[in-house]
Amino acid sequence: MSAPSRTPSPEQLHARKAFYEQIGRQNLAPLWERVKGLVPRAPQPAAQPAHWKYPEVRASLLQAGALLSAEEAERRVLILENPGLPGKSQITGSLFSGLQLLMPGEKAHAHRHTASALRLFLEGSSAYTAVNGERTVMARGDFVITPGWTWHDHGNEGAEPVIWLDGLDVPIVNLFDTSFAEGSEETRIPASRPEGDCEARYGGALLPDAADGASASSLSSPLLNYRYVRARESLAAMQRNGPIDPCHGVKLRYANPLTGGPAMPTMSAAMQLLAAGFQTTPYRSTAGTVFVVVEGRGRSAIGGANFEWAEGDVFVAPSWAPQRHRAETDAVLFSFSDRAAQEKLGIWREERGARE
Repeated sequence: MSAPSRTPSPEQLHARKAFYEQIGRQNLAPLWERVKGLVPRAPQPAAQPAHWKYPEVRASLLQAGALLSAEEAERRVLILENPGLPGKSQITGSLFSGLQLLMPGEKAHAHRHTASALRLFLEGSSAYTAVNGERTVMARGDFVITPGWTWHDHGNEGAEPVIWLDGLDVPIVNLFDTSFAEGSEETRIPASRPEGDCEARYGGALLPDAADGASASSLSSPLLNYRYVRARESLAAMQRNGPIDPCHGVKLRYANPLTGGPAMPTMSAAMQLLAAGFQTTPYRSTAGTVFVVVEGRGRSAIGGANFEWAEGDVFVAPSWAPQRHRAETDAVLFSFSDRAAQEKLGIWREERGARE
């Protein structure tokens, strides 16, 4: 005896349609019609694997520099907008990123906002960021943080344009409808500490006996600038001494020296070294990740897309997209993601040896 058919009759379909229209007028909706979209069996990000070539973006940035001043733009930034998220100013579902330009002699007015920001300095010299009145001069490859709701301003005191990558957790803040921002007419907040003070206090393997206002429960690191020269030395030593991780090569995560946790409450950042000829084994995680090529050349396969990258390029691995990287020369990749936020919420997951 065959099982009864579960296909609804035309009359049943008509009745259901009328019912859905009725409850829609009451601002109600049937979960059974939407549950697959609400609770998918695996992540289904709208963000796509994407790649931006630095020479092309750089040329457009310099063109923008000729069209409007930093004062007119407030922040002269070209957004790296994911092709799967058009019009949303997002590089992944939870992150913003862009490349910022300051021409010689330009200064950006001070402002602050709820969102936390990070910077990776790419090109130029004699540029600075000041956070709550403490200035740090940036060098190529430096990782600089601007904790949420801190006053910050920038300037270029050199003779050449400077460019850096910005990363912010704006979509996360906006998800909770908690965005606030303030501007200032000042191009510089009065100095509160001498330049390099935070590095002297927190940049080594020692910490002040008295935290001097910094707390071990601080959400963001008290260290504003993580120097690339130190990270590069550590990566080289680890490469010599091993072991080499098959999924990541040699990889270091930036940490809050007071807690050992991530440098920022919502965003994780890392630097990794891939030796020439090294190819990673397949890997994926739920953290949508933005990669920036600091040194070298190579190629990556991400979620069915293939990218050949070189110094300064930016590329994206969306949540749960399998990824593999191969270095043609010794290569150093900076990356940032929403892993820190996911770990706090208990939802981060990874898979080593992921299916491609």
